[in-house]
Amino acid sequence: MEKIFHPITQRRLRADAHIRELTASVRLSHKSFIQPLFVDEAITEPRAVNGLPGVEVDTASTVLDTIEGGATSGANKFLLFPVPSEKKDDNFDFSFATSVIRSIKENFGADVWIASDLCLCSYTMHGHCGILNEDHSKLINHKTVEVLSKYASQLVIAGADCIAPSDMTDGRIGAIRGSLDSLGFDTVSIMSYSAKFSSQFYGPFRDACHSAPNTKGLRNRKTYQLSPLNINDAIASSLRDEREGADILMVKPAALYTDVIARLKQQTLKPVAAYHVSGEYAAIESLAEKDLVNREAAHLEVWTALTRAGADIIISYAAKNAKEWIDKMEY
Repeated sequence: MEKIFHPITQRRLRADAHIRELTASVRLSHKSFIQPLFVDEAITEPRAVNGLPGVEVDTASTVLDTIEGGATSGANKFLLFPVPSEKKDDNFDFSFATSVIRSIKENFGADVWIASDLCLCSYTMHGHCGILNEDHSKLINHKTVEVLSKYASQLVIAGADCIAPSDMTDGRIGAIRGSLDSLGFDTVSIMSYSAKFSSQFYGPFRDACHSAPNTKGLRNRKTYQLSPLNINDAIASSLRDEREGADILMVKPAALYTDVIARLKQQTLKPVAAYHVSGEYAAIESLAEKDLVNREAAHLEVWTALTRAGADIIISYAAKNAKEWIDKMEY
């Protein structure tokens, strides 16, 4: 009798949606998402962001409506980016940022969690993330850390639940942790942009925050942000921030850096956040606009990849849609 060859098959685990759902190794939850918020002191009406469909820069009053809408759809964790009306190179006024946080907390209390981005790029006339020397050829690390520590203290006094330093200066996590602890805010967490790369994918964000470098000195941020060519630097920077007191370690951008997420997750027990940045989000939106991808499915696929790589937290401009999309996700 002729022997019938029966190939070893995995296809039985793909036979229908029920078994695909049962055997999925990745479980997405909207509770793991953070929604970015932009608030601009200089505007009286919300404005669109070039390249970010569905995302607006809010006023101090309309941001409350945005948060309420997000909370209604299941998004109750937010990352705030305040944009002041006045730009300077020193003696910064952080009162707008603190007033927005205070207003949010007065209206929503503990029902929402507010992380505040901590950087100077929206405050400086030159658009860099810290204090520059006289000829704008170098970022002065220690002076930048001093200012950021004071800024962080004001944000937590206003009610921020988490401080998210995005500047990438050395030693700022330890300095901020020390400042917060000395004020009695030892329960306020720090989500460090610990592996933030000098990337081409921040364009729409810079439009939202008016934060592009614009000086004849330092023309880019390569001297303080990470090189995409150096994963070892990214891991070393993240583990340093962990030692200095960071509670959450962030990789930014995310979709192009899943190898960094995976390698970092192998070396830390801290939660790892993945920031699916504006350019990455805009790429999906642009394809969807041309009917080249299914918008929801494409975002879900990216979120799945980030989770599979090891991300515990996802920061996405579509976080407000996460519950709806995940609930009706096709397996």
